[in-house]
Amino acid sequence: MLKENEVLNDLLGYDHLKIIQRPDMFNFSLDSTLLANFVTINKNVKKIVDLGTGNGPIPLFLSLKTKAKIIGVEIQEQSYDLAKRNIEINQLSNQIEIIHDDLKGIYKKIGHHTCDIVTCNPPYFKVTNASNVNKNDYLTIARHEVLATLEDVVKEASLLLKHGGYFSLVHRPDRLLDIFEIMRQYKIEPKRLRLVYPKPHKECNTVLIEGRKSNQGGLRILPPLYVYHDNNEYTEEIKKMFMMK
Repeated sequence: MLKENEVLNDLLGYDHLKIIQRPDMFNFSLDSTLLANFVTINKNVKKIVDLGTGNGPIPLFLSLKTKAKIIGVEIQEQSYDLAKRNIEINQLSNQIEIIHDDLKGIYKKIGHHTCDIVTCNPPYFKVTNASNVNKNDYLTIARHEVLATLEDVVKEASLLLKHGGYFSLVHRPDRLLDIFEIMRQYKIEPKRLRLVYPKPHKECNTVLIEGRKSNQGGLRILPPLYVYHDNNEYTEEIKKMFMMK
């Protein structure tokens, strides 16, 4: 099943789930775990879409929380291939589908206003004329807004979501005002915000945002999440996410 330069890892603390990765590609990070843990899923959820799914960590994590149909969308062929095989080795093909396509316009294939939840761990960095990036490199595409901008992601989420559906996003704090502005532009009202800090007394370096389609205002700011104690050990909340004792 493994190809050249690939490794098979446990999905963090979940030793019954495996994930194929390549060290030379953009591998899943703590951000994917935080986002999957943050997502609100209730018994009425029937369809979830993960935009820019990479090698499929978020669909795998979400399969632990729900039996709903999960669709991952990935444009890069190498990442799509890894994601597809990750679903197969975990015997989740009946629940999770991976689509090899551009996220822009994907609502035409998945269904207009048919989804209960849309998630995304998007490229964090804008590309400007001063950006020194290789626009054909898969690491660059995963990290920079080369093939899809923040607005592209939010617009597509709005087109996919049912009235009252949820959009969950992980991003950087310096883009927070942009995120709120664009979400409201596309009729997704910010509803929950959680700030993530590497350690106590350090600056926030990650934000988790949940919005709801065509919903009234009212933003809840949740307690902060700390990843490490000052002694560099994971906090209890992070250990719980990883099923660590």
